Amino acid sequence: LMALALAAQPLEGPDRTWVDLCAGPGGKAALLQALAAERGARLVAFEAQHHRSRLVRRSGVPAVVTTDSRTPPLAPGSADRVLLDAPCSGLGALRRRPEARWRRQPSDLPGLTKLQGRLLDAAAGLLRPGGVLAYVTCSPHLAETVVPVSDVLRRHPELEQLDARPLLPGVPDLGDGPAVQLWPHLHGTDAMYLAVLRRRISAHT
Repeated sequence: LMALALAAQPLEGPDRTWVDLCAGPGGKAALLQALAAERGARLVAFEAQHHRSRLVRRSGVPAVVTTDSRTPPLAPGSADRVLLDAPCSGLGALRRRPEARWRRQPSDLPGLTKLQGRLLDAAAGLLRPGGVLAYVTCSPHLAETVVPVSDVLRRHPELEQLDARPLLPGVPDLGDGPAVQLWPHLHGTDAMYLAVLRRRISAHT
């Protein structure tokens, strides 16, 4: 759903280079690869863990780079679309994965939020002017949703937040925007969060 939302975001200018910054295990990357190929674009998938990189390759994505996604080896300002499905607490998936409540501790959160911030900085650096970033977590926790987005907008004044709600047509009860928080009891999904950011085309827009 979130990969489709990124692909649906209208874009000014070229649409040649797509990035999946945290691509494992490969489901979203495979969908992005198919969507990019339809438009004559290429997808570059980054994944830090070797075994997850192999899963991404097996899903049909040819350009997979095993690397620390906080420092991706791609020219700054070269990406048209970036998906950052960030590592998170997974609290939004407890309905499907109840065992996660025993694997995560409150003490995990500061490390995760620091990582999310670093990944958002990396994603911001990859965007060309007019390029768009979809920040996704499977969490309803404000520390993993609203807070990191507010922080990256403060650190990167070249970014602006777009209304994500039009990218999910037919999904009811999306709130006041601009970000979207899905809920199991309202939408029948995991409690996923989506924020869409765009690098301003000039300092005056």
